[in-house]
Amino acid sequence: MKKTAFQDYLPFIFLAVIAIIGMFFPTAANFVDDAGKYNFGDVAWILVATSLVFLMTPGLSFFYGGMVNRKNVINTMMQSFIATGLISVLWVVVGFSLAFGDSVNGLIGNPATFFFFKGVPSGEPWAAAPTIPLLLFALFQMKFAIITPALVVGATAERIRYTSYILFMVLFSLFVYAPIAHWTWHPEGILFKMGVLDFAGGTVVHISAGCAALAGALVLKRRKDHIEKKELQPANIPFVLIGTGLLWFGWFGFNAGSAVAANQLAVSAFAVTNTAAATAGMAWVFFDVIRGRKPSALGFCIGAVVGLVAITPAAGFVAVPQSVFIGFAAAIVSNLMVYWKSKTSIDDTLDVFPCHGVGGMSGMLLTGVFASTAINSAGVDGLFYGNFELFKNQLLGMLLVVAYSFTVSYALFKLINFIHPLRVSDEEEVLGLDASQHNEHYHPAPLSVNGKGTLREEGIVQQ
Repeated sequence: MKKTAFQDYLPFIFLAVIAIIGMFFPTAANFVDDAGKYNFGDVAWILVATSLVFLMTPGLSFFYGGMVNRKNVINTMMQSFIATGLISVLWVVVGFSLAFGDSVNGLIGNPATFFFFKGVPSGEPWAAAPTIPLLLFALFQMKFAIITPALVVGATAERIRYTSYILFMVLFSLFVYAPIAHWTWHPEGILFKMGVLDFAGGTVVHISAGCAALAGALVLKRRKDHIEKKELQPANIPFVLIGTGLLWFGWFGFNAGSAVAANQLAVSAFAVTNTAAATAGMAWVFFDVIRGRKPSALGFCIGAVVGLVAITPAAGFVAVPQSVFIGFAAAIVSNLMVYWKSKTSIDDTLDVFPCHGVGGMSGMLLTGVFASTAINSAGVDGLFYGNFELFKNQLLGMLLVVAYSFTVSYALFKLINFIHPLRVSDEEEVLGLDASQHNEHYHPAPLSVNGKGTLREEGIVQQ
């Protein structure tokens, strides 16, 4: 057992301090509905949608865990899954305030507004969600905050120190996610006032995570296997299929839930979400075939997720026929970006930037093309219907978020590396992060071969 250093005590000390503060924090009464302002059909739907969005994070763990090398499965899955605990606590303490608190010049929320969820249980409903309690809105938004730093894991997998990534999640949530969420979804936010449309998180979640992923890959530099051009097989493709199914299922809450009501807009968002994902999954596979590859389960899964990413900002503004084009276009662009990245020295392990970053950018721009007031009267028509202004706003908003997320995330990775090394040692990388970071091992049951032996990664071992 290694000797415990002082810095190993710090996470426990911080959590203990938070717990003690919480013990003495004044108890707030729950919301009441004497005026009949809440719609309990909407409440029921957003409770379900919140649960669906939560399910996406364990789904992402399976999705990523199945694609990495066998010796790094548990580490990769845990780096994503730990966000369910870490960001939940952070969101209650200060995250919700930073994202949705009283605006400070349209840049960030006042951290004191909802500190420790002060006033949230009995607070007035959020302006854009007037028929559900503020507490439910805060919990729904919490799930978006959870999955965003978890997405970055795929780019830094197989070489980042677990404790360093925990620190990055905290700092990213405070200095990247919360400001961008405030800009985009708070009525006083700079992007909101500019007229940028992002229904469910194309900029806030996917572009911010994709650009942070690129920054992390550049700071961490290449894995030994990547330098040696070793072609490593995914550890468990059935995991990827399970993860894709959970993500697709949870995404209905992600997008349709962003209507924050059980209404026609939620139904439309649900429909375009499924359509874009289905189109993108098929487009990825068919495009691979015409480029000389075999159709693969992995290809369909990646394509479907790209379609889900791309439709996210547009889900509440475009119709079903246009969602087919959005899914198709995003899949082709991301597929080409993955191919281009493979020819460079950039080691984004699971192609987070080409899929989430570029997929999110595609969706943001195509929202500016196909948005229609026929779908959402609170929006505006896009370029396809003669309005260049929206497309311009989408482009400018996208560029701002790309620049901000990449620059700040790059600085955060550099800062963390100065405080505590980001990369594991060469020996730990060769051993695998499951063993070196967690002292745990992924050992799937061997497959029987004609009842005479077992099929393992290295071949058939006779019994």
